[in-house]
Amino acid sequence: MRTLDDYKDIINIKRHRSFNHREMSRLNRAAQFAPFAALTGYSDAIYEKGRIVDKKKELTEEERYIISQKIYYALLEENKNENIIITYFIQDKTKEGGKNETIVSSIKKIDEVNRFITLKDNMKIFIDDILNIEGDIYNIFQE
Repeated sequence: MRTLDDYKDIINIKRHRSFNHREMSRLNRAAQFAPFAALTGYSDAIYEKGRIVDKKKELTEEERYIISQKIYYALLEENKNENIIITYFIQDKTKEGGKNETIVSSIKKIDEVNRFITLKDNMKIFIDDILNIEGDIYNIFQE
């Protein structure tokens, strides 16, 4: 085992300084020893594979009918059409499945041809992606 005494002949020698090259900054010197990622994108691929997505809930005909009635009722009752809670499905861009989102807003208009509703902040939601609509104006639909 070596001790400090084994290096006493070189311990006080000044470090060599080059006349041809500027001294490297500490940051650049430390960067030489930074970890190297040999497989670029591998950690992103692992994260993507492990990311959990939900399947879209399939609604019954009765549930779809109730949702469509609630949408039309919200448009008829414009003065009460505030703070409606809409739960809808967002399809994931990279994986099969997606996630359920909930938003509180009011319905501005319905596009029956393209099957979209437009909310007061101009956000559009595909009617077939709506899973539930709740709010004070829907008390008549509760069982």
